[in-house]
Amino acid sequence: MVHETRYFAGGEMSFESLGVSKWLVEALNVMAIHSPSAIQSACIPAILDGRDCIGGAKTGSGKTIAFAAPMLTKWSLDPFGICGLILTPTRELAIQIAEQFAALGANMNVRTAVIVGGVDMVNQTLELQRRPHFVIATPGRLADHIKSSGPEAMNGLKRVQYLVLDEADRLLSSSFAEDLEECINILPPPEKRQTLLFTATITDAVRSLQDAPVKPGKKRPFMHEVVTDDAVAIPASLSQSFLLVPSYVKEAYLFSILTHEDNKNKSAIVFVNRTKTAELLRRVLQSLEVRATSLHSQMPQSERINALGRFRAEAARVLVATDVAGRGLDIPVVEMVINFDIPADADDYVHRVGRTARAGRAGESISLVTERDVSRIENIEKRVGSKMDKYEKVTDTQVIETSLKKISTAKREAGMDMDKENFGERKRIQKEKKASFVSKRSQRKHM
Repeated sequence: MVHETRYFAGGEMSFESLGVSKWLVEALNVMAIHSPSAIQSACIPAILDGRDCIGGAKTGSGKTIAFAAPMLTKWSLDPFGICGLILTPTRELAIQIAEQFAALGANMNVRTAVIVGGVDMVNQTLELQRRPHFVIATPGRLADHIKSSGPEAMNGLKRVQYLVLDEADRLLSSSFAEDLEECINILPPPEKRQTLLFTATITDAVRSLQDAPVKPGKKRPFMHEVVTDDAVAIPASLSQSFLLVPSYVKEAYLFSILTHEDNKNKSAIVFVNRTKTAELLRRVLQSLEVRATSLHSQMPQSERINALGRFRAEAARVLVATDVAGRGLDIPVVEMVINFDIPADADDYVHRVGRTARAGRAGESISLVTERDVSRIENIEKRVGSKMDKYEKVTDTQVIETSLKKISTAKREAGMDMDKENFGERKRIQKEKKASFVSKRSQRKHM
């Protein structure tokens, strides 16, 4: 099988020459976007030609416009009903994509509906009933609507022309499988819509879709992967280091790094693997007068939007986040990324450190490595093709003398407060409800 994978280095193309509508070219110019990027140059003509498309390029390369521009161009020829459904793994990405559609289509009164968790479902149902032009959703919340909202809200999805899977490698993982199937089943069959997959990481699962059987009347999906000189897109301006620490005092080392003379004014994202850790660290750091906020799935949607806004506006200089902030989010200036927890997947490390050293700026990543993380670090170094340096600015003696006691007290108090507030209880209840629903549906299928 010959793969139609093309590699572009960019060029002197214009959006108009790619086939983008004149009104949209003008909107892009207003946004100071004058020339298409490599992923846009490759994918826009293929999508306008009616092809299904698989596009791979690193974060910040313009993937959203690569699918938004041709969709909006086609929509403007017949602006009726729901034209496209864009599915994405996180609420923040959904909101960001909706903002881009709104900005691009401002002069054409483009209507979008954002269907994500943490927002009243009744209001979302009313939004869907008003037939927005584009629906941007997380699979879990849209699946909830499909199961519970009436046909009046859902019928519009049965005629969509485009399905977009943004961050497709994550959406095609097992954790989204059930909800994704629920969403796709309500759409027109594949031969009556275009399917567009975009991701920063074209995995084997994504790549194999190009070899799937082709329905009659359909062409094989067009696939384009932007290849850079470094295979995993680690910026040359990024310094990577590690610090070996005992697992039970990681918080003290983190505090020492953040408050070091060289770092005390730097904007930083601290990545963790669990929501509880993110909430604990936010409380600990705030109690010690570090301007910190957090971003994780247990926060109400309004708080998540507010946290991102505070960090972007530099009202908070430290954002403690789970991997909901690891991909795609437009956070312009981050000087330092700290991996408080080491991710199990080396690709997640690449996405995390990609939050800094953007657009040629210098950036720094520091990984706190415990006795249990050595194999993960080895996998990461193999994946990125380079060794991390040892971080020398913080020593064990410094941590013991300046941070250990105050951190221990702050951590104990934060933990007690979280216990009093039953932090995590809502998530446990939601899990139980979902398990109960799946069990009942399974029983009905076998009756």
